[in-house]
Amino acid sequence: MKRFFAILALLGAVSIGAPAWADETPAGASATSTAVATAQAAAAASASTEGSAAAAPAPTLSKADNAWIMVCAALVILMSLPGLALFYGGLVRTKNMLSVLMQVFVTFSLISVLWVAYGYSLAFTEGGSFFGVLDKVFLKGVTVDSLGATFSKGVLISELTFVIFQGAFAAITCCLIVGAFAERAKFAAILLFMVIWFTLSYAPMAHMVWYWAGPDAYLDAAAGEAAGKTAGFLFQKGALDFAGGTVVHINAAVAGLVGAFMIGKRIGYGRESMAPHSLTFTMIGASLLWFGWFGFNAGSALEASGGSALAMVNTWVATACATLSWMLAEWILKGKPSMLGAASGAVAGLVAITPAAGFVGVMGAIAIGLLAGVICLWGVNGLKHLLGADDSLDVFGVHGVGGMLGAILTGVFAAPSLGGTGVYDYVTNAVGEYDMGAQVISQLWGVGTVIVWSGVVSLVAFKLVDMLIGLRVPEDEEREGLDITSHGESAYHY
Repeated sequence: MKRFFAILALLGAVSIGAPAWADETPAGASATSTAVATAQAAAAASASTEGSAAAAPAPTLSKADNAWIMVCAALVILMSLPGLALFYGGLVRTKNMLSVLMQVFVTFSLISVLWVAYGYSLAFTEGGSFFGVLDKVFLKGVTVDSLGATFSKGVLISELTFVIFQGAFAAITCCLIVGAFAERAKFAAILLFMVIWFTLSYAPMAHMVWYWAGPDAYLDAAAGEAAGKTAGFLFQKGALDFAGGTVVHINAAVAGLVGAFMIGKRIGYGRESMAPHSLTFTMIGASLLWFGWFGFNAGSALEASGGSALAMVNTWVATACATLSWMLAEWILKGKPSMLGAASGAVAGLVAITPAAGFVGVMGAIAIGLLAGVICLWGVNGLKHLLGADDSLDVFGVHGVGGMLGAILTGVFAAPSLGGTGVYDYVTNAVGEYDMGAQVISQLWGVGTVIVWSGVVSLVAFKLVDMLIGLRVPEDEEREGLDITSHGESAYHY
């Protein structure tokens, strides 16, 4: 164990420094500070044009929007603790219940610390197209007076609120991965992998998709063009991801699938019963996920606005539709509807609507939800057998397939002609012309990039961890169960 912590510390130090080498431009301001600067410049220009001698007013915090995002951050945390932990815990066998709870609980804690240490800086500062820089390590320069951009000009929230909101996203993304290789992975190996993967896959992917200079940077066409060049790689490609279809779900699912292949199948897989030990816990966990997901999706509007309300309604409706479509398809195929199917359908709907939540109309959300239930049911049955991996809790079948489906269909149903919002042009301050074909291509860019990026990083990370400390527990420990052999405790005492 001492060797593990020494390795963990060394990897953390190396990982913090390494991404800076990939920067393509000199260090600059983050999206939040850039938005403040451009807001001040715009106000000053306006005052000059009007001949006013008064100084431009300083940007101010929107207290209502800030309060809403603080609530949403708490809801996203609830998704992990205890939502995802209970959902996963109910799906494993009795002897591994505590091990899964520990993996989610401690992974969440680890990523929370890494986020404020350097993750936020790598993801949300201006650097290259793939990585930010380390200007804000340990939240250097982020104070109670720091303001962050939203998606409306002149509307700002506390940067600290943005930090915790995005940090909760980072944490649950890493927690999702553990379900793919539950019941046989070493606890220390999981934590070491998370440090590497978070640093080299999650943080850069968040930067590629979500980093931009903020709406106040788009003063005119020239300023907009200059601001666009500072954005992340996939943001520049025009890929839409409202709340994390690529950054969170596909990213985590690919990592989980790679892990399932590299760690190998559970002993007795395909020969012994590995039924969930408590669908009661799974149903409670799914319900908490659904509730918390309102903060996940509606909060991604970064304002308490009509757009936030649209995302909330779409999240509600798409999830309900996916629950019904999965249940009905299962009923037809297997003769009986199951609680496991209903809970899995709900999560599939939540995943699929995530990238689209604020971009599509209600009819688009209904279509996405109905398709997600049926296609993800195939993902955890037909596709799983084709791949041949023991993805214990169907992370790829639900989060990977659902994330890809939602990301691609965002390009279709975001079209105003189909009830979507279109894409807003911050230079003209109006919705621009929408080209569905071009947008779908942009969405495919996003999906393809995250599959390749996460796949390569995950492969290297798992291989490195295997070389250093090994990935899998010994056979006798796996048979006895990880609760006792890894943690010295039991979830139940009969």
